[in-house]
Amino acid sequence: QLQLVESGGGLMQAGGSLRLSCVASGRTFSNYVMGWFRQAPGKEREFVAAIRWSGGVPYSSDSVKGRFSASRDNAKNTAYLQMNSLKPEDTAVYYCAAGSSGYWPQISRSTEYAYWGQGTQVTVSS
Repeated sequence: QLQLVESGGGLMQAGGSLRLSCVASGRTFSNYVMGWFRQAPGKEREFVAAIRWSGGVPYSSDSVKGRFSASRDNAKNTAYLQMNSLKPEDTAVYYCAAGSSGYWPQISRSTEYAYWGQGTQVTVSS
């Protein structure tokens, strides 16, 4: 079993920054790909970013490239999503997830992730 608890969401004005954290416990954190997804009201869950167990260059969607970045600290069993230059259209519930597939395009699919955090609300005002 793997448990994921995320935090760091909140209300931010456009142009601001937030960093989401996802703390894992249970199984070995380093064995999992860590992904970030978001879901806005009335829309499907959308891939945001992901990083493989070994780190390296993370993946990200076109809508957040240059603004969001995934990272991880395996020693702390924690994954992060740094969000800069926030826009109102970034408003959504953000979820961290853990999976075993680390290659494109599987890494961008929510069905490839077996464990999910509870979600944290990010609201960006104009």
